Amino acid sequence: MSMINKLKVAVIGATGYTGLDLVYFLSRHPKVKINYLCATKNLGKKIAFFDKRIKRKLPKITSSKNINWNNIDLVFLSLPNGEAQKIIKKTFYIFKHLKYIDLSADFRIEDPKIYFENYKIKHKAKELINNSIYSISEFCRNKIKNYRIVANPGCYPTSIQLPLTPLIKKNLIKFDDIIIDAKSGFSGAGKNYKKKFTHKNFNLSTFAYGIKNHRHICEIDQELFKIKKRKISYSFNPHLLPTFRGMLSTIYLKTQSKVNVKKIRNELVRFYKKHQFVKIPKLNTQIGSGNVLETNFCEISVCETRVKNKIVIFSAIDNLMKGASGQAIQNMNLLFNFKERLGLNV
Repeated sequence: MSMINKLKVAVIGATGYTGLDLVYFLSRHPKVKINYLCATKNLGKKIAFFDKRIKRKLPKITSSKNINWNNIDLVFLSLPNGEAQKIIKKTFYIFKHLKYIDLSADFRIEDPKIYFENYKIKHKAKELINNSIYSISEFCRNKIKNYRIVANPGCYPTSIQLPLTPLIKKNLIKFDDIIIDAKSGFSGAGKNYKKKFTHKNFNLSTFAYGIKNHRHICEIDQELFKIKKRKISYSFNPHLLPTFRGMLSTIYLKTQSKVNVKKIRNELVRFYKKHQFVKIPKLNTQIGSGNVLETNFCEISVCETRVKNKIVIFSAIDNLMKGASGQAIQNMNLLFNFKERLGLNV
């Protein structure tokens, strides 16, 4: 495929952990040409300075102010919350060919009041929320092409919704007393993680945080409510692990009467039969995030417990891949009618 016919892309926020994964995989994508790599610091430097994996010759770091918007088809925005909405608002109506994949929370939350309550940022592009789609790729294959703004989900919500959504849809589990214990590598907090987390022995400890009001709860609430138009009651607690990347969510459930673990697993297998990035191992398989590191896969294992009608589901992803950059590229592939795995075969 000639460079002329390739999808022309800009990555804004290219030097963060998520941005670097984006750039690395996009640089290997056979149908993508990266025209701009943008950041607020280190202007003029080569992207390989930040990530030795990136071997291709790419544009040097520049300011987003230098982008010729007519010369790109798609923008990836890997920015702090509150920043993507400003850029999209400035460009959306002027450059009507342009599409956006936002990896922040700016367009994930449909109600601006709830967004403000959780992120303490007044939404500056409220009128564009209805022009966006919240896209876990497996749930939005047939709808995503109708939108110009794609809200890429959070990492914890992705790991939680992939196993829960099919089971809620089929009424196979109780809708109350769900317990979600999730653990992530510290890269999910970004490069300033040491300013956000100052607990003792950081590199040696597992740390519980966000006990009552983690920001992702409103996102999970919103999406689970849509399934049955009723509140799904759950407890959620995240933990930070002393490891760079990877995520494991452990979900404790009560099944409906006469529903056993085999039926639960069979439904997940059926639901994801045509979805290449979700793997369902045999019943009672012990899994960890190590199987999915640096891939776009989600691995879901259904296990029995000692208590009747109580099961545990493990959901493993790479928080920087299926939880962020990988899913963003998967959404891009769907948006532009490429093969879903293109650029993500590792």
